[in-house]
Amino acid sequence: MSSFKIRKAKVEDIPALKNLMEQYIVDFYKQPKPNEDSLLQLIEELIHDQRMGLQFVVEENDELLGFSTLYFTFSTLSVKRQACLNDLFVVPKARGKKIGEQLFQTNLAYIREHDFSSMIWETAKDNLVAQSLYNKMGGQLSEWLVYEIR
Repeated sequence: MSSFKIRKAKVEDIPALKNLMEQYIVDFYKQPKPNEDSLLQLIEELIHDQRMGLQFVVEENDELLGFSTLYFTFSTLSVKRQACLNDLFVVPKARGKKIGEQLFQTNLAYIREHDFSSMIWETAKDNLVAQSLYNKMGGQLSEWLVYEIR
């Protein structure tokens, strides 16, 4: 039985969390490597100012195996804060241990404990593994369409 722990990210996690986020961005999503200073600044802001969001990390034997990022916004329709689960990542060697499920549940518990209106998220159309997880967790496709402009 695995003995991993899920907790909020803290200052001591910054180097390992930076590496995890780079794996997520570069290896998983095949995006260019982010500017190191910008990535570090983002992590530090989420640790020090949790009004904009926060990160949870998965730790086992002093090693980080995954992370999630919640960003906070506001829902005018419900007149409450809303959370966006922007990232949920588990390193390949730790997959299949239900870590993703528990990480998702940790985020969901956080928004419920803090009286958020809802938690929203999106995933790539071809990320069938993530879609399977989100369906299993009770997620439903939104009635809203997501638009993007760059």
